[in-house]
Amino acid sequence: MKLSHKVIEQKDYYYVSNARAFSGLPISKFEIQKVIDFSFEMNFGKGHHRNCRTGGQYTRRKSEKFCNTFQGKLAEVVLYHYFKVQNLESREPDFEIYGEGVWDDSDLEIKDRKINVKSAAAQSNLLLLETKDWNHQGQYIPNLSLNNGSTIQYDYFILVRIQPDIKKIFTAKKCLYCDEMTKNEIEELIFNSVWEFDIAGYCNHQELINTINNNDVLPQNAMLNQYTKMDASNYYIQSGDLHPIDSLVKILSS
Repeated sequence: MKLSHKVIEQKDYYYVSNARAFSGLPISKFEIQKVIDFSFEMNFGKGHHRNCRTGGQYTRRKSEKFCNTFQGKLAEVVLYHYFKVQNLESREPDFEIYGEGVWDDSDLEIKDRKINVKSAAAQSNLLLLETKDWNHQGQYIPNLSLNNGSTIQYDYFILVRIQPDIKKIFTAKKCLYCDEMTKNEIEELIFNSVWEFDIAGYCNHQELINTINNNDVLPQNAMLNQYTKMDASNYYIQSGDLHPIDSLVKILSS
């Protein structure tokens, strides 16, 4: 389903038209601590995360990159444990610390099916994929040129939502755009909240291709839900159009 679209004073505004309510499950302190340790090392230690999104316009500061890393890796970890409870063994999330120009491969893998985990804050209702990262065959462009066996095609894409929104926590304390923070400062911010996740749903590879062919794109500089300006162009699938995760569990269990 397409997003609702309005043009107001020569600006494009897009609105979610098929949402799915957040239904939270608890995240353990152990999982959170492991992700803090990884995210801190990746952004304030010897690791590397790119400063701009693919096709993005502005440079991200270290604390903002920490927030993105934390949310993304936490989504992988909680999904891994969810599948484990469903008696589905996955390759464990990658906690290697990479330098510049190197990144981890497919997020999870179950029975040779490669799974791309997309994370968002609890209020989000879009599975987003940056347009410059994907060709019309639904292949991941950054890995195409590597020729080293890295994943170029994913079988499934899963949207995991995290509550609270870590960027709002950092913004409230006026430290979203910092380049210097201690791990203790970050732990204090994070452990002052109760953390939850839900699995909004999933789509398969063919549905990604359909999305690309339908030109379901949220353009760069467009406004989403009145207040969010898009830094880069993204293909989108609304949460209400995703399949429930129970269906994927049945497929993978068969």
